[in-house]
Amino acid sequence: MLRILITDDHAVVRRGLKQILEEEFNKVVFGEAQNTREMLEHLQKEHWDVLILDITLPGRSGLELLGELKLTHPNLPVLVLSIYPEDQYGIRVLKSGASGYMTKESAPDEIVMAIKKILRGGKYVSPALAERLASNLACPPSLFYKSVK
Repeated sequence: MLRILITDDHAVVRRGLKQILEEEFNKVVFGEAQNTREMLEHLQKEHWDVLILDITLPGRSGLELLGELKLTHPNLPVLVLSIYPEDQYGIRVLKSGASGYMTKESAPDEIVMAIKKILRGGKYVSPALAERLASNLACPPSLFYKSVK
């Protein structure tokens, strides 16, 4: 049985995510939290296979909470789902310990694909964010040639 905790302050988002994921995963149980306090209560009481987390929440932000989550629940995969563009938060969220970052503009099948990937232990990034990460790793040619000489 797959257990997914959805933390978002908008009920319509939580309901939509449940409908999308119920269509794809046969045996799934959902937990819902509308703020970080409720989310932490769910995490204390029960085991979850994946956490879908919004960044903008009442009280403490999801971004602020990521570091703490990685200390208290190091094996819990976290998919951050946010209204903010990837170029604003994507890399920062991954560096903070999330297993993936998606915008709420993502297609339903992309959300399903991301959940499957992080459940297998992988990291999910969109093709656009992957391109950005790859370009950040590239060494400028002038620096490369200076170091070789």
